[in-house]
Amino acid sequence: MTTPLIGLTLDVDAPRGLSKAPHYSLRATYTQAVTSAGGMPICLPHEAAMIDAYADTIAGLVVTGGGFDVNPALYGDNTKHATVTTKEGRTHFEFGIVKAMLKRNKPVLGICGGEQLINVILGGTLIQHIEDEVTDSLLHEQPNPRTEAGHKVTLTEGSLLQRIVGAAELPVNSAHHQAVKSVGAGVVVNATAPDGVIEGIEDPRYKFCLGVQWHPELNVTSGDGKILTAFVAATKAA
Repeated sequence: MTTPLIGLTLDVDAPRGLSKAPHYSLRATYTQAVTSAGGMPICLPHEAAMIDAYADTIAGLVVTGGGFDVNPALYGDNTKHATVTTKEGRTHFEFGIVKAMLKRNKPVLGICGGEQLINVILGGTLIQHIEDEVTDSLLHEQPNPRTEAGHKVTLTEGSLLQRIVGAAELPVNSAHHQAVKSVGAGVVVNATAPDGVIEGIEDPRYKFCLGVQWHPELNVTSGDGKILTAFVAATKAA
């Protein structure tokens, strides 16, 4: 069987160096995780005119994380917390490519900010700053290294995520100041932190549409590897 081609979304950094032009970036751990799970990673530049061609070509999509936020206006919030920073070009591209993949019912995995973006696309909303909206919240921007767990999440019994991981709980790393606030109709919450913060979503109406708030590409536990493996396996399934 041909190795499935897995698209990964890129971050975009401010102009620097001699070229004075923006730079694309992606941590190598993302591509390494896809390769280890049996996929062939390919990075997707933010070329809006190529979205349909990308979606026709790739077998699955990973929406990666990044140090920025979805514009609150996209989920109907007219306020903007002081901590919110946006990357409008990246968000516009990611909206388009996720919608194109779901239209084709091809597997999509959202990681950290990627999970939040998928939630908005599916009709949900976001908490703009956890510490201001969740009483006695955990440190979701953990002080210890991201290659270690920051807290545990409880997995929803019978959810796709719980079936993949094969456990009721999972230790996860944590690097976010926003989170899912509400989900759209038909969307399932599949993971929750001890403080009640939503840590994962899925949409059973699609072949594979899963989002997790942590970074499974860093392989903190064996459960993380199972998530990537299940995603790549879904791209091979008829």
